[in-house]
Amino acid sequence: MGVQARRGAQLPLRTVRAPLLCGALLVAAAGSLTPGAAGGAEPLPVFALTARNGVFEPSTIEVPAGKRFKIEIVNAGDAPIEFESRDLRQEKVLAGGAKSSVVINALKPGSYTFFDEFHPDTGKGRIVAR
Repeated sequence: MGVQARRGAQLPLRTVRAPLLCGALLVAAAGSLTPGAAGGAEPLPVFALTARNGVFEPSTIEVPAGKRFKIEIVNAGDAPIEFESRDLRQEKVLAGGAKSSVVINALKPGSYTFFDEFHPDTGKGRIVAR
């Protein structure tokens, strides 16, 4: 069966349904956006971490529990470093002079260790979620 078009012509039903279905999907997708997802989202808290000569500064980073956050890592030395945390399942290698970041999902209150795998004796730190 078809749908009556102007001047008595019949359009196949699928010709009419496809644009309606596409429009309905667009409306549904737009309606599922929350105000935060539409651009009004709260920005991630950012914490700076510098590696210099095999030592992290600061050695302790306090973060809010229950919220995602970002750590911006700067390797201020000439040798490569590796930010690694088994607790957080994160690792990032940075060449000398490089900058990078890691985003950490919301943490439960507690202490989480990290270290520099290339400088295991001196490159140690922790993240405390409160």
